[in-house]
Amino acid sequence: MSKRRLCILLSVALLAACGSRDETAQASRPALSVTAVRPAVETWPIRISANGNIAAWQEAVIGSDVQALRLIEVRVDVGDAVTAGQILAVFDDEPVKIDVAQAKAALAQAYSTVKAARENAARARELRGSGALSEQLVTQYLTTEQSALAQSAAAKAALAAQALRLARTRVLAPDDGVISARSATVGAVSNLGGELFRLIRKGRLEWRAELTDAELERIASGTPAKLTLADGSAIAGVVRMVAPTVDARTRTGLAYVDLPPDAGVRPGMFARGAFDLGESAALTVPLESVAMREAFGYVFQLEADGSVRQVKISTGRRVGERMEITDGLAEGARIVAAGAKFLNDGDRVQLVDDLPPAPDAAARRQPASH
Repeated sequence: MSKRRLCILLSVALLAACGSRDETAQASRPALSVTAVRPAVETWPIRISANGNIAAWQEAVIGSDVQALRLIEVRVDVGDAVTAGQILAVFDDEPVKIDVAQAKAALAQAYSTVKAARENAARARELRGSGALSEQLVTQYLTTEQSALAQSAAAKAALAAQALRLARTRVLAPDDGVISARSATVGAVSNLGGELFRLIRKGRLEWRAELTDAELERIASGTPAKLTLADGSAIAGVVRMVAPTVDARTRTGLAYVDLPPDAGVRPGMFARGAFDLGESAALTVPLESVAMREAFGYVFQLEADGSVRQVKISTGRRVGERMEITDGLAEGARIVAAGAKFLNDGDRVQLVDDLPPAPDAAARRQPASH
């Protein structure tokens, strides 16, 4: 073998040996400088979050009780607060007044007929058996009396009907509340039962929260709730009732939450909210120590040899910058506090310092979200 070829082979071997040493050194070099933290046990509030719409507690439909009358006056509009018995609209009552006058005249005529029939029937009773009147004629007088009394009762009922029709030319509010819709128009001719107004009874509104069947089991009447509107304002409410049924398609039901009268909300608005169910202990870690990969949560536990082990966990509530761990992590474990998303299973790390295990008291008492 020539000297030149020998030198080339020696050079290649030397370069290979140097490369192997560099790869070994690189493999043993820490991937990241990290701090460590231990999970902390804290007392967190238990809350169930939900979405839903604001709606009227009860909405009354106010319609027309008369037919073929012209509407001549509308006294309220949408948004007006009204009281029970207040006049909302007025129909033209002149045709009805004429009908009332005719009914009164018919009743007076019926009374006269009754008076004459009674007198004839009384004389027939006195003369019955004397031979002055035949039995057939006596029976006729008595029958006429009964017929006159029946006609009188019919005339009286007709007058009462016309009087009621006259009263219903004034459309009255059935309860205290707020007008939410108006279809009444001056000049329109009424149809029996036609809608004129809609009324939010008592002005009461409620939040109809949509919950799963499992969540509904945990809610009861009297449970406090807190709503958050689109502008960030908060409203406190109380559960009035829980729906007895669940939608078969969506598997969700409704919890009806009474809202205060000065809540400043309107029917149809959307709101997010949560129900307070008390407090419970929670094993928590900093939010930045949890890595979410393919819809699963992981933390990286520090090993004695300076490497990290990827641990799959189940997460629960979140308060501020901390996350509840419900399964997969022991209370005394040391995990990477920050930078978990940059690590992989088995990476070697350089430990800088441990973080304190527990957050401040203010963070512990923040509302938990699901």
